Amino acid sequence: VKPMRTLDPSFDPDAFFARTHAATSRVLMLDYDGTLAPFCVNPAEAVPYDGVVPLLDEIQDAGHTRLVIVSGRWTKNLVPLLKLKRTPEMWGSHGWERLESEGKYEVARISGAALEVLVTADEWIKQIEKFGGRCERKPGGLAFHWRGLDNAQIAEIRSEVFERWMELGRGNDLNWYDFDGGIELRAVGRNKGDVVRTLVGEAGSGAVIAYLGDDLTDEYAFKALPPGSAAVLVRPQFRPTAAHLWIQPQAELFDFLTRWSEAAGRNR
Repeated sequence: VKPMRTLDPSFDPDAFFARTHAATSRVLMLDYDGTLAPFCVNPAEAVPYDGVVPLLDEIQDAGHTRLVIVSGRWTKNLVPLLKLKRTPEMWGSHGWERLESEGKYEVARISGAALEVLVTADEWIKQIEKFGGRCERKPGGLAFHWRGLDNAQIAEIRSEVFERWMELGRGNDLNWYDFDGGIELRAVGRNKGDVVRTLVGEAGSGAVIAYLGDDLTDEYAFKALPPGSAAVLVRPQFRPTAAHLWIQPQAELFDFLTRWSEAAGRNR
């Protein structure tokens, strides 16, 4: 295993895994697209990297880690892709929905004003699809995807969404988020940082926590982690980040998850 790229001089990966081994509780939070699975033009084909599913099964089977998937996707579209032996806890739509491992499902209520804007934005879908874009409805948001399109098509989609967004004349109910491969209009009030804060509170003091993510939306999560946690950027190319470590998929992702599994204890 080659040394991990440490971005924060005060963070020691070996010491972190030693704490993971000694901890009384552990929480491993994982983004999905771009982290556990490569990006695909058709998101329904974005299955996890080779070797990831057996490792996650092993971590869950050992019973020493609370495994949580934290994604921008709608959970109903994510469950079929993971194909784990047991469905882990999932937070979807950037924290607007929570699917517990036992099956309990909750979705937070967005404001009436935000819902009104989303209904209006729904009317843009046909035009965006004419430009070749793909539109994804989800609880609390609407995403416009352009992955796989040429620069001219991307420019048309971006211009169309921006023009219509400006015509709305308000930005207090929805926020505009750029992500790797598109734009999302999302109700204000929830992000991945809120998910981290909730899980940290539930884990209590003494828990060792890691969050692995690739996108700008994962920065909210990195910044919400308590001291001593591991914020891990998972990307082929580096970008500015609040993360402590940078690893590249898929070999280094496999290495990190293997070290976690060994530190958490496979059968102890």
